[in-house]
Amino acid sequence: MNPLARLNVNPIHVVLFHTALGVYAAWLIRRGGPWWQSRLAPALLLQLKTVLDNLDGQLARATGRTTETGRYLDTEMDLVVNLALNVAIAGRAGVPLTVLQSLILTTDFLWERDYRAARGEVFRERAAQAGDDPRVLAALKAVYAAYFSPQEHLLSDWFEARLNAAVDDSPSSEQRRAYTPLPITAIAANLGLTTQLAVLGLCLLENSPRLYTRSLPLQTLLLLGVQRWREGRVGRTAT
Repeated sequence: MNPLARLNVNPIHVVLFHTALGVYAAWLIRRGGPWWQSRLAPALLLQLKTVLDNLDGQLARATGRTTETGRYLDTEMDLVVNLALNVAIAGRAGVPLTVLQSLILTTDFLWERDYRAARGEVFRERAAQAGDDPRVLAALKAVYAAYFSPQEHLLSDWFEARLNAAVDDSPSSEQRRAYTPLPITAIAANLGLTTQLAVLGLCLLENSPRLYTRSLPLQTLLLLGVQRWREGRVGRTAT
């Protein structure tokens, strides 16, 4: 059982705590100072944030507290941490870098969703609504609709358009499976937030945090290359 479940810890409190750790790490990076304070400490804090971030969902399921509020809050607090970190490292350039990072993470989300949909699997079970404060949930949904939903619609429509162009017809179930092979899901998952913060932690230890922000355009190019590969793969299936 999740160790936090035995203590009856509220998953929402875990989300808020690991968000605070991430923002504090960003503040330490921005403030500068001795290596142990501005590099080692934030690197360790970010790995602790990752552990807790991976535990909060397990905790919610173990305690029967999986709610819409928790899911939206977790996603949006990750955005807060990412923005704080990118701005701490790159200044004003951290804002567009955060948007780019969001597109990378959204691609991960969509490719996993499409992989499961093409095979008739359930992607994410519907969260319970018991315990949701309607006003808090409405505010979180409004933020999600303003920032994340446009990215999801834009990328989802583009991926679908590229699939249709590759087959010159309505794609069959077999072609959708060919378009969503496990390797692309694995590649995108390995660019997820856990990996992002692990890489940033290594860059901090090397005293080169800007290597991390410079990697974001390279990650985008990698995903574009993978997208071209899967288009070619489904095109061969079509013929």
